[in-house]
Formats: sequence, C-alpha cells, structure tokens
Amino acid sequence: MSPDGVAVIGFVALFALMLLRVPVGIAMGFVGLVGFGYLAGPGPAMNLLAQSPIRTATSGEFAVIPMFLLMGALASTSGMSRELFRAANSFLGHFKGGLGIATIAACGGFAAICGSSVATAATFSSVAYPEMRRYGYPQSFATGVVAAGGTLGIMIPPSTVLAVYGLITEQDIGKLFVAGIIPGLVAVTMYIITINIIGAARPAFLPAGPRSSWSERAAALRDIWAVTLLFLFIIGGLYGGLFTATEAAGAGAGGAFIIALLRGRLTRAGFWQSCVETVRTTAAVFTILIGALLFGYFLTITQTPQKVTSFLTGLGLGRYGVLILIMVMYLVLGCIMDAMAMIILTIPIIFPVIKALGFDPIWFGVIIVMTVELGLIHPPVGMNVFVIKSVVKDVKISTIFYGVLPFVITDILRLAILIALPVLATFLPSHM
Repeated sequence: MSPDGVAVIGFVALFALMLLRVPVGIAMGFVGLVGFGYLAGPGPAMNLLAQSPIRTATSGEFAVIPMFLLMGALASTSGMSRELFRAANSFLGHFKGGLGIATIAACGGFAAICGSSVATAATFSSVAYPEMRRYGYPQSFATGVVAAGGTLGIMIPPSTVLAVYGLITEQDIGKLFVAGIIPGLVAVTMYIITINIIGAARPAFLPAGPRSSWSERAAALRDIWAVTLLFLFIIGGLYGGLFTATEAAGAGAGGAFIIALLRGRLTRAGFWQSCVETVRTTAAVFTILIGALLFGYFLTITQTPQKVTSFLTGLGLGRYGVLILIMVMYLVLGCIMDAMAMIILTIPIIFPVIKALGFDPIWFGVIIVMTVELGLIHPPVGMNVFVIKSVVKDVKISTIFYGVLPFVITDILRLAILIALPVLATFLPSHM
C-alpha cells in the first residue's frame, strides 16, 4: 500500500479510536507506532518506542509545563482567586451587571498566574457563580460569564497551550507569552462590552450590587499585591531578557510557594493537593505529547505535512482564504477534541502551510489559541461548559450554552479583528 493510503487509514483509525473514548495520547501513539512500523519495519518502530517517550519526559525544555502548572495550583490553593474577585467586585460590583464584569476582570487577573482555562473556569465556578446567584443574576448569564472568563486562562500569559505551541514549532516561548498580552486585554475589554450591551438591551436582566466604601476598596487592593508582583516578575523578566521561559516557570512556581508561605495561606494539606494536581495534569499533557511525537514520525515518513501544504496552497484561495479554511477546521475539531489535543495533533501538519503562506508564526500562535478558546465554549462539547456543570450541579448544560452564546459571537468578532490587525500580537514581541 502507498504511503498516502496508509496515512488516510491512519487518520481514520485515529478518529475511530477517539470516538471509542480511547485517550487521545494513547490513540495517537498507537496509530503512529503501527503506521511507522508498517512503512519502516518493526525494528525501527520498536527503537522509536524505546527512545521517544524517555527523551520527551527528560527534556529540560519541557519543564516549563509542570512548573507553570504548579504555580497556578499554588495560587489557587492559597486563595488568590477569591482576593482578585473581591478586589474587582469592590470597584465594579455596584454597576449594572457589575458582578459579571468583576468576574471577567478577576478571571483575567487569575489567568496571569494560572495558564489553564479549565482551572480558571473551575475556580470561578465556586468563587463568582454563588455571588452572582445571591444577587439575582440568571443561571444562564452567571454560568456563561464564568465559561467565557475561563477561556482567558490560555490567552493571557503564562499559557500552557502557547508554551506547547512554542515547543512544537520551535518558536520563542517568551515572545509568544508577550504576544498574548494585548490580545488578552482586548478579550477582557470585549467581554466587558458584551456584558454592558446585554445590560442595556435587557435592563431588568442584570441587577447592580451594593457599592463598596473606599476603605473596603483599599483593603481589597492590598490583598492582590501577590498576583501583581508575580505577574510583573515573570513577564517583566521575559520581556527584559533576564531569563528564559523555563527559568521563568521555575521562578514563578518558587515565587508562588514563597508568597503563599509568607502570607500563611499554604497548609501542608494544601501544598500536597497542589503537587498531586500538578502531577496529574502534567501526566495527562505528557501522554498527549508523547503520543503526538510518535504520530508525528508517522506523518513525516508519509510526507503528509508537505502534501497538505501543496494541496492547500494550490487551491487558489489566497493566503487569507486558506487561513479561514484552517480556522473552520479548528472550530469543527473543537466539537470533538480538547484544546491541548487539537494543538498537538494539528500543528505539525498546519504549521508548514502557515510558513509557506508567509504568516508570522508568533501571530499565528495567538490566532490558534483564540480559535481553541472558541472550542472551549461552543457546543456541543465546550470543555469549560462541562467543567462548570461538574461544579454547579443544579444547572442544565443547555442553560450554560445559552448563556455563553453572546460571548461566542464576541470571540468570532475578536478573531476577525486580530486577523485584520496582526500588529496587536506582534507589536510587543518586536521590541524584545
């Protein structure tokens, strides 16, 4: 059988295994290994299986993932998310829809020290949702705001998804992180505008909370110094070239640990919980990474990336036509796959196309993360939606999807803006 036929069968087998609920990393590794063995022989395939997982798990550059995950876990365990919400609510809660605006602002702040959308959504499901319900916000709006705010976890740096993209494409992770700052701020701003539009269109839909005194606001601001310090330390060091992304991740995890200890917020049980959570998430990510690398060798031997590049660039759609086609593909994949799996599976195939079309790889990384964000909230899967459902058990899935629809429209508009204005993502990295 020709390599093209083997490649087609490999992709069919991969998606069949995923539909059968086989974990994505295991499915990619199995198909990649069998396909590689069929074309190159069992001996090279066994050598690949013996070397690739160990090389990946022991690579120093991949340490950026568990370190940033640990930083986020420590920040969550030590209560930084509640302090952020309290500070945002003290300044914004008295406006119409103010608790929703405060939730978005707090999600943005927490994203700056977390890097995970799922963790951000889960955290604010227990922090912000009860407050919004207590003041009479509808279930659909309250859950929709938390789901949308959670997506900021993978856009505002540090972002585990951007880090993985950088590792796969061999791009500077520091520049990718800095590139996400302005688009992340645009995301926060557009979400807040969306809430204001909803409040203006339906005046009785979003109530206003009580106004906080200036002393309460000052006290709330004093509580968020740790988050501000940690973010400025990491991003400032990266932007100034003081350390690499891996060093920043280690420093961030160490900084979160020291701050939690100094403030007396980290118990022995809390520290153990943070470590266990980090190990579990890291194991899941590395399983997908190893499976993707095995599958990548299979793609290389079939020359699939080169053939896909030739096909797409030969369609006569123009560079932006091909880009839109790729974005549509990601939106479809978002219905059946989680964010990390999408990035790891598709980037080795799509990235050569992007380079051939002359797009900036740093800008494209931000574009991909934005598209993956949509996959986290749009039906029928929407990972953030199911995370919220697991925390808030008295709400229907359909209710959450209804509440998230305005933010899906906002995300599509934001994606169009960034495609039209790539300078939003490239300005800061160009000055590093």
